Amino acid sequence: MAMLGSLGAGQQKINTLGGDRDLTEFLCPVCLEIFDSPVKTQCGHTFCMSCLQECLRPQKPVCAVCRSGLEKWSKASDLDAVIHASAGPCKGCGIEVPLAQMRSHTASCSKYQEYIEEGVKSSAQTQPPVISPLPNRYTFACPYCDSPNLDQDGLMEHCTSHHARDPRQVVCPICASMPWGDPNYRSADFLQHLKIRHKFSYDTFVDYSTDESVMIQEALQRSLMDH
Repeated sequence: MAMLGSLGAGQQKINTLGGDRDLTEFLCPVCLEIFDSPVKTQCGHTFCMSCLQECLRPQKPVCAVCRSGLEKWSKASDLDAVIHASAGPCKGCGIEVPLAQMRSHTASCSKYQEYIEEGVKSSAQTQPPVISPLPNRYTFACPYCDSPNLDQDGLMEHCTSHHARDPRQVVCPICASMPWGDPNYRSADFLQHLKIRHKFSYDTFVDYSTDESVMIQEALQRSLMDH
């Protein structure tokens, strides 16, 4: 990460960033917003503390970027200091805003919301249809009885209602559909696996059929709606 000048003790100067390239260095890869209480993992990736906590929920937590096991992490103090000593332009109104305050500013900036909405509309109009070779990752068949077209919540409800006492070891259809999944691995306790490993839907964070620029626009739009 390119540091924006050296920060001496007691230095009060605010470094002004210019251009998208600089700002992207301060975006969390999960929420796509300016880092809030950034932490760095042992595999070298950085997240907001709240996003790291989401990654830690599964029984065997993994990094959201490289999928390596999460074992150690620490506060990214140097990065946090740069964020608190830097400012950048709001893409909506153009006002220079301290990076540490950018989240709250964009949440209330009507010009920024218009900018995001226009970006989403433009992407939808210009983006050609994508024919994806990837497997279906939105609906699944029950691994016990092959009942089809169950979304993640529906799969959990179906298995809890109809297969709670079934002792068979089965392959998780959700994990098997993912790029990192093993289609031959059988869960010893599939229901417990569902409750622990699949508390959230992967498509909340990843649109497998959309390119990166559209994903960023949609994530920012969802962030505005959350506020």
